[in-house]
Amino acid sequence: MSPSMKDTSFETMERKAEFVTGVNGINDQGDFDSSAPPPFRIADIRAAIPKHCWIKSPWRSMSYVFRDVNVVFALIAAAVYLNSWFFWPIYWVAQGTMFWALFVLGHDCGHGSFSGNPILNSVVGHILHSSILVPYHGWRISHRTHHQNHGNVEKDESWVPLPEKIYNNLDFSARFLRFTIPFPLFAYPLYLWYRSPGKEGSHFNPYSNLFTPQERKLVMTSTACWTAMAILLAYLSFAIGPTQVFKLYGVPYLFFVVWLDLVTYLHHHGHEQRLPWYRGKEWSYLRGGLTTVDRDYGLFNNIHHDIGTHVIHHLFPQIPHYHIVEATKAAKQVIGKYYREPKKSGPIPFHLIKNLVTSLRQDHYVSNSGDIVYYQTDPQMLQLLSLGKSE
Repeated sequence: MSPSMKDTSFETMERKAEFVTGVNGINDQGDFDSSAPPPFRIADIRAAIPKHCWIKSPWRSMSYVFRDVNVVFALIAAAVYLNSWFFWPIYWVAQGTMFWALFVLGHDCGHGSFSGNPILNSVVGHILHSSILVPYHGWRISHRTHHQNHGNVEKDESWVPLPEKIYNNLDFSARFLRFTIPFPLFAYPLYLWYRSPGKEGSHFNPYSNLFTPQERKLVMTSTACWTAMAILLAYLSFAIGPTQVFKLYGVPYLFFVVWLDLVTYLHHHGHEQRLPWYRGKEWSYLRGGLTTVDRDYGLFNNIHHDIGTHVIHHLFPQIPHYHIVEATKAAKQVIGKYYREPKKSGPIPFHLIKNLVTSLRQDHYVSNSGDIVYYQTDPQMLQLLSLGKSE
């Protein structure tokens, strides 16, 4: 028997054994188990995605930048011209949403899905992210770590579950702020400066353990751009007044932060089915990526560049956002039950409020041990949050 025939025979036996033991998603009771190793490889998903979905068009990407920037300045002009307390709340929500759209385009620059030109990606990414007080390279590098380790309790970077021992060491105020709405929705600026509980470092410090020595100059550049934007805002506060700057920039920035925290949290939490998290030998890039969740944001899908279509983005972040819906549709034929179909949204995604509230009330920590773990609930915190809800 040739080596290739031996390999094929072994693979066939291995796959048969997986179905018998429940490894391919079917447990002993015949129920689907999303934590089980899937019967397909990441190469199978890649092969199912049409070839044109991988093509990056810098002109098309730049057209979205021009569109969003024009909307941002049009909103500013309308707010200054009208200067009405009837219009200001509309402006704040709309402009905060556009700041979030700018972030997503800068996010694409960080992944290299914006274009095949690293210099263009870096220039556009710095302009977009610095304008909304995000340190481009500092964030880009930590976000790369998130993608490379998605679903890994020990190595993931974004909204990582706290092991029970770390959770128990948090004081009451830290737990309260982490799980009580609206405080988690304003966590992003603190995350940039201090990261998450149990992790050290800062996205602004080139000597942080987030970065390698070779990345320090990149982080310095991004921190300098962030500082320049902060100085510009300070200057504008003197030129046109701090109140005007707060209304034109400060309040939309807060709405942007809410969008960012809401979307990134719900990409990895709050599904009706329990989402597994992994450690050690049970983790793989494919299994970790399959724990992510797609969301439907109604009329905002197009505005924020289909960032809610997230599973395939996590597995293949190099796919441009304007191809991600089509790529997902093709990949679902391979992924099958491992893909969690998002609930259809009305124009405004009010249905996601329930997912967010339920998750924050119940998803508090994971076990200190075990290679496949699920969120557990702190009864005392649940009681406290339930009391707050009933009042």
